[in-house]
Amino acid sequence: MTEEAEVEVNLSPTSGSEQQAPHFLRDVIFHGKFKLLKALTPEENTQCQHGLYFQDGQRRVDYVLTYPVKKPGGGRSSRQSTHLLTENAVARSLRRGAHSRGAHSRGEHPRHHQAQRAKDSSSLPSSPVADVELGCLGETFNGQEDHKAFRREEFEGKLRDTGLELEKDEDTKIPGVGFVKIHAPWTILCREAEFMKLKMPTKRVYEVKQSTGVMEKISSLVSKVLEPLHPHVEEHQPKNIKHLSHTFSREKQHLFDLSDKDYFFDSKTRSSIVFEILKRTKCKAKYSMGITSLLGSGVYTAAYPLHDGDINEESAESNDRKLLYEEWANYSVFYKYQPIGLVRKYFGEKIGLYFAWLGLYTQMLIPASLVGVIVFLYGCATVDDNIPSMEICHPRNNITMCPLCDRVCSYWKLSTACGTARASHLFDNPATVFFSIFMALWAAMFMEHWKRRQMRLNYEWDLTGFEDEEEALKDHPRAEYEFRVMQKSLSKDQKSQHKVEKLNYRDRLPAYMTNIVMMLLMIGVTFAIVFGVILYRISTKAALHMSSNPTTRNHVQLTVKTTAAIINLVVILILDEVYGAVARWLTVLEVPKTDKSFEERLIFKTFILKFFNAFTPIIYIAFFRGRLVGRPGSYLYVFESYRMEECAHGGCLMELCIQLSITMLGKQLIQNNLFEIGIPKLKKLIRYISVKARCFSRGRETEEAAEIRG
Repeated sequence: MTEEAEVEVNLSPTSGSEQQAPHFLRDVIFHGKFKLLKALTPEENTQCQHGLYFQDGQRRVDYVLTYPVKKPGGGRSSRQSTHLLTENAVARSLRRGAHSRGAHSRGEHPRHHQAQRAKDSSSLPSSPVADVELGCLGETFNGQEDHKAFRREEFEGKLRDTGLELEKDEDTKIPGVGFVKIHAPWTILCREAEFMKLKMPTKRVYEVKQSTGVMEKISSLVSKVLEPLHPHVEEHQPKNIKHLSHTFSREKQHLFDLSDKDYFFDSKTRSSIVFEILKRTKCKAKYSMGITSLLGSGVYTAAYPLHDGDINEESAESNDRKLLYEEWANYSVFYKYQPIGLVRKYFGEKIGLYFAWLGLYTQMLIPASLVGVIVFLYGCATVDDNIPSMEICHPRNNITMCPLCDRVCSYWKLSTACGTARASHLFDNPATVFFSIFMALWAAMFMEHWKRRQMRLNYEWDLTGFEDEEEALKDHPRAEYEFRVMQKSLSKDQKSQHKVEKLNYRDRLPAYMTNIVMMLLMIGVTFAIVFGVILYRISTKAALHMSSNPTTRNHVQLTVKTTAAIINLVVILILDEVYGAVARWLTVLEVPKTDKSFEERLIFKTFILKFFNAFTPIIYIAFFRGRLVGRPGSYLYVFESYRMEECAHGGCLMELCIQLSITMLGKQLIQNNLFEIGIPKLKKLIRYISVKARCFSRGRETEEAAEIRG
């Protein structure tokens, strides 16, 4: 039987709905029927998938809010449900009546509001089961859930008042999650673009003259040679043609190219406009300061824009997301240049500038790595001429050295350190002086190169004044800060008219003391762990010297150094995650006023903690190990029983190289690949399989129920 036929057989209804999901997982995991994951479930076949649009298929989804949905149960009587429905209906009618009176007082026509309300309500589910704001029949609602539902309803009403169009969707394949789709009409986009002073391209274009002469010929030749390294991204306009950008104004719309209004504001701009509205929309409910405070209090669980489309389906329409996946976020195109213009168009200017910097930094590392390889090869070529290693390795210089530990270690010959001394010369030779000077010049060259690159991108992307706009946006108070200010205002005597406008040092003093104590504690933990690794090396070295296996005794140094470096790596990886969470928690405690202040304080704390975590073992090996040993007859002991460790044969440089190699390679492979790529992909696969299993089970149950009724 073919695999397609097996898929068809598995889609047919079976008896015993409780065993549907285990059968699905068994077929996928143990029998390798991975096409079940790509097959459409009966629910997906019968349900219309509108994707990026509302139910009408015309209005585009610009933003999505998610909230928890309680499914109906049997814990409430019909009298309680009717009472809850009546209370919510009366409250809603009172608010609508007040809103209509407010509209009359402002001179607005009530029919406009009725039409807008009818338009929004047409997209909402009409059944009481799907409306969590009206309450679910048979569901027990406590006071906190009712309060959250009221705040959601009030916030969504405010959003409708601003002109946004909303549509609820609770009958989804994800149980317990409801979605609020948000669409910004053209008039709202124009109004907010003018308010935010967004720069948009006008009809006016001008030609950028290309340089002529020998440099132009060389540049064209280099471009032809590097043509295979460029991504296959179509340019929307020639490179020598540039649109003149201007701050958008509704009174000067004739200056802009509005031939296609659906694509005049791209998806990134539309989502940023909607998010700005969500941030500044306030409610009358207690402590409601916008979407950020609603997310923090659990009224909504998430707020995010949608991607442009699918990337896995072969029949999927071409979109920027799919193009980025094929030409940028793919291992097969790692050698190509980045489509920075497309990254900026899809993710915004800040993300585009970050990846432009990262790409330039990676390119500049190529010459630095080549020079480093040359220095290493020079060390390999001159290792036989190195006088210190020649003296150590010479058989006539049979010098007897003191034991490296007490009682169990024996005297050893200096000639046994021949291999370590020769290996140290590979990394520490006269050419390393030249390499250090080269890296100092390389750093200055990189900074100048990035300045030129940044100015060029500022010109191409019309980012003149972008930093000033970012600073102006960051100067707005954060929702958490306003929340604390409101709490402090309400805690004061209501009779006094004193208005608290900001938090003073007394309000932040407990947070500052907590910051100081926690930072010192975390740094002390780092020192304690490094000291523990030192004790591990001392005790393990003594234990291995006592071994009866000669192979173990001959490789004591290598074993101890390698295992200690691996322990340091594991500790660094774990503490990196812990210190990142601690730094964010400490920053939240301080309640910074603006986003800029929050970022600066978070970066400072994260840098301090992670610096001590990553570099304390390396600094100890490079500058302190072997210098706190003492002398024969007067050694320095730890806890009166452990003698301080000395450098290995030939010095500590080789151990420093081992520590750096394992730490850097381990962090790249584990932290940057396993944590950031592997674990999210695994979570996504598990979530996808579980959702598919539930969809198959629900679809089969529906088909069985239909057969029974038939």
